[in-house]
Amino acid sequence: MSESHCILLVQPKRTPASRTYSDYETVKEAMLGVVTMFQAHLEEKYPTRKHIDYDVSDLFQYLDSFSDIGCLVLQPGSLTYKPHDKEWIKAKVFLTLKEASE
Repeated sequence: MSESHCILLVQPKRTPASRTYSDYETVKEAMLGVVTMFQAHLEEKYPTRKHIDYDVSDLFQYLDSFSDIGCLVLQPGSLTYKPHDKEWIKAKVFLTLKEASE
């Protein structure tokens, strides 16, 4: 997975005011940030539960509920950022979780 700087762009609702961004040193860190964001969402949704089980399809459904999500990944050769969409993020999150489970 890329070791390049990554800016995660998130718009959970249709309103432009819901837009946020986070920057990470690597793509892997950004994908772990997506997982952490989902886990925080679950903790808000189920505040009395001590243990919450979920699978990757639940995480993907959460991402699909966003009005928009994408990321910009630094291309070291050109010093420009390449945009990536929700499906790319889902694929990278899946790979990150797979690597973590091995």
